[in-house]
Amino acid sequence: MLLLSELLEKLDKTLIYQIENEQDFQYFALTESDLSEPCCVFLDNPKFVSTIKSNVKMVLTTKECAKELPNNIHFGICILEKPRIVFFQLHNFCAENNIYEKEVYQTSIGENCKISHLAYIAPNNVKIGNNVIIEEFVSIKEDTEIGDNTIIRAGTIVGGQGFEFKRESSKIVPVAHCGKVKIGKEVEIQYNTAIDKAVYPWDVTEIGDFSKIDNLVHIGHAAKIKENVMVVAHAGIGGRTVIKSGSWIGFGAILRNGIIVGENSRANMGAIVSKDIADNEAVTGNFAIEHKKFIEKLKQED
Repeated sequence: MLLLSELLEKLDKTLIYQIENEQDFQYFALTESDLSEPCCVFLDNPKFVSTIKSNVKMVLTTKECAKELPNNIHFGICILEKPRIVFFQLHNFCAENNIYEKEVYQTSIGENCKISHLAYIAPNNVKIGNNVIIEEFVSIKEDTEIGDNTIIRAGTIVGGQGFEFKRESSKIVPVAHCGKVKIGKEVEIQYNTAIDKAVYPWDVTEIGDFSKIDNLVHIGHAAKIKENVMVVAHAGIGGRTVIKSGSWIGFGAILRNGIIVGENSRANMGAIVSKDIADNEAVTGNFAIEHKKFIEKLKQED
């Protein structure tokens, strides 16, 4: 378990902060994160007070936001000037100094796999099932699991560092990616696709059973693509996006981070999706709206 006061002392002895009702925790997480373990989050906007879950034990926050908290809070608080920046500094510090607990095991490869000698498979923390095909110039990084009968075509990178950066004064600082990637059974991932690992050690980027991912697709950190989903070439899936089973993401569609795409839904070709898509709904356009409304509007303009 972690104590915020001990971490802050190691991080920066000159940092000014005030801790009230300190409690220990296991992980760093965002307020909307779905996990049961005790965690520490940051709050720099009062509108997110209601998203703080019961498993939160410590909150990094500002003096102004602290005033918006209810009187009967179940967590401790740490008041400081820049909670968001310090939160990610602490996360990076834990990653760089092996403070996060991590199991290390030798990579295992199942039976009847066909893996090109030109592919890279990390020597540790990779599990590959049976009958898996991995073509040339594929890179499988640590903390990746691949299910039976899955095909990964040439040039794809699985489990790489994602695009998450924070501005600190005059610098742009990368955020460490410490999570995992889990690819189900009978998945096909085609050429030159990138699948980033999750940011936090408790989290995972997921590709569900039977899903198919086309060429040149980007799947951001901690995205959850469920079963029987198809994602067409040049699509971009933002981090923490959830795409539920049976859905279709069209050619060149862009999905912003953190949205939910319902079951058996469609983001049509070129859609710029900035909000959730309901079950069985199709959206079109920039910004994407329900497909029938989009067509009706086009007819009105003719």
